[in-house]
Amino acid sequence: MTKLPDEYELSEQDIDKMLNWLRIFDPDNATPEQAIAFLVDTRVSIHKYAHDNPEKIEELYKKFKSQQR
Repeated sequence: MTKLPDEYELSEQDIDKMLNWLRIFDPDNATPEQAIAFLVDTRVSIHKYAHDNPEKIEELYKKFKSQQR
């Protein structure tokens, strides 16, 4: 597992929400550990994009922003 950046803190609420999602979409792997691992991996991926591929972050943000309308 990739190291979690120091500034990122998972909350119980984050973990519970991800666990609920896993129960629906991947019930065989719906564990708190899997929820935490996925949240950490996602955060690390975004962090890497910011350093290695800032255009991808811009693309993701534009998609996010367009979905808010």
